[in-house]
Amino acid sequence: MILSLLTLLLVVLIVEGFVRVVRYFADWLRQGRELGTEEVFEARRAEEAAERVAERDPGGAGGGAASRRRAIARRMERDATEAYLDEMHLGFYQVIIVFFLGCIGGLFVEEVWMFVTAGLTQSRVGLVWGPFSPLYGFGATFLTLICFEMRRHHARGWQIFLISMAVGGVLEQVTGWSMDALFNAESWTYEYLPDHITQWVAWRFLFFWGLLGLAWCRVVMPSLLYRIGMPTSHRQLLFVILVSAYLVADIWMTLACFNRKTARDAGAPAANAFEQWVDEHYSDEFIANRFQNLVIGGDGQ
Repeated sequence: MILSLLTLLLVVLIVEGFVRVVRYFADWLRQGRELGTEEVFEARRAEEAAERVAERDPGGAGGGAASRRRAIARRMERDATEAYLDEMHLGFYQVIIVFFLGCIGGLFVEEVWMFVTAGLTQSRVGLVWGPFSPLYGFGATFLTLICFEMRRHHARGWQIFLISMAVGGVLEQVTGWSMDALFNAESWTYEYLPDHITQWVAWRFLFFWGLLGLAWCRVVMPSLLYRIGMPTSHRQLLFVILVSAYLVADIWMTLACFNRKTARDAGAPAANAFEQWVDEHYSDEFIANRFQNLVIGGDGQ
């Protein structure tokens, strides 16, 4: 019991320290040489809109019970966030950061979910480098783009729910089918579930996608985009470009490794120096240890 509490305390301290580092780094990125006048003007206009809402008289926030004051403070913060998003231009900068965070956050949630529900502690990463699962990155990106547009049209909750179900289902179907068709690989299957629709889509997980989309649109996305904001410095732009280049290289290298794994299983030798290098550094053993929930060619790897 004591060991569990100490472990939990350590995890909390690590998370708190990580958040502090991220905030410091984000503040550092905002400094330095500014971007063009138009980009800075758009960001400043959105910030001023949020500040005007935050500075409004909350109507009695100074008195009353502590719970009422907290509720008023939360409402003011929510209103300021909405005012900022009304002026926000959603583009490449926000999309890349959302994809990056989605890859990491989705993997973390899946790891915790599998441990709680099945007691599994296996690596469920989706790329050869880093703690990333691109399925969740694309899911977070698509949900953000769609929900941001639905927000502008004041979409109702049931509409967000159904569209999020569709996005999740299409994403799982396309990803699962592509892995099977291109690499004869399987990362998950729902065929054993009574409510499966296809090998990679099941009703219960469509329901979860709907709930996730609803929570993302109403709770997570506004706060996340508000904190990401719009770029005003060259440091921010350079950082996103470097992250983009890294993720593209990571995805490309992962596809190359899967392609060589499939070729090796078929008995095809390396055709050039690069494929020889891949075979040496990303062997079958590496693939099996790195992607522990992945089966390629039905060999249990």
